[in-house]
Amino acid sequence: MKTVLITGCSSGFGLEIARYFLERDWRVIATMRSPREDVLPRSERLSILALDVKDPHSIRAVIDAAGPIDVLVNNAGIGFLNALEGTPMDTVRDIFETNTLGTIAMAQAVLPRFRERREGVIINVTSTVTCRPLHLLSVYTASKSAVNAFSESLALELAQFNVRVRVVLPGRAPSTRFGENAQARMKNGFPEPYGALVQQIFANWEKETAVTHASDVAEAVWLAATDPSSPFNIPAGEDAVEWYNAAAK
Repeated sequence: MKTVLITGCSSGFGLEIARYFLERDWRVIATMRSPREDVLPRSERLSILALDVKDPHSIRAVIDAAGPIDVLVNNAGIGFLNALEGTPMDTVRDIFETNTLGTIAMAQAVLPRFRERREGVIINVTSTVTCRPLHLLSVYTASKSAVNAFSESLALELAQFNVRVRVVLPGRAPSTRFGENAQARMKNGFPEPYGALVQQIFANWEKETAVTHASDVAEAVWLAATDPSSPFNIPAGEDAVEWYNAAAK
């Protein structure tokens, strides 16, 4: 029986990824900052563990408790949108600590076991906002673009040990808590001089019909985990595929 460790499983993509692997008879280590037993069906193959990807001690405790794993899914992240002028540097640091450095720290934590076994898969969930510049997303995009670049170099390092690295790139997912997370960090709202721009951006988003569903991301992660011939970058969602293909032209 294979084992997957997934970060950020309390809702959204991470929760659906955990469900997807459970339904396919994998052992699932579902982690979240504040563990909840009621979000996933009870199973002998399921362990729910507390994890703060910004805390080295928390990471070490989870790795020790998890035991041998076959796949790491770095899904934990926080959403954010605002003009740079309205973004305090403390918020910038918090976003990078979670989205970027947390991903790097988790990958680093599993590498010794993967290298020794000469087997393993690291899947980093980023975003197709990295495929083209978008208003109000400069900080969030930077945090995810850094993971893309990190993943490319890491894949080269680990190929000699038969350890695969993949990047899954979801599109806009209104059904997740991205907006809720973003609003929680927007204590002072958008700067007044950017008001007209913000209204136009939100109006444009309301017209878009192609979106990403959590199930799209779960399917993409499954492909990355189980198919050695899968591409390095895997867009997930109707809009994600459109954006990714347009950027590739």
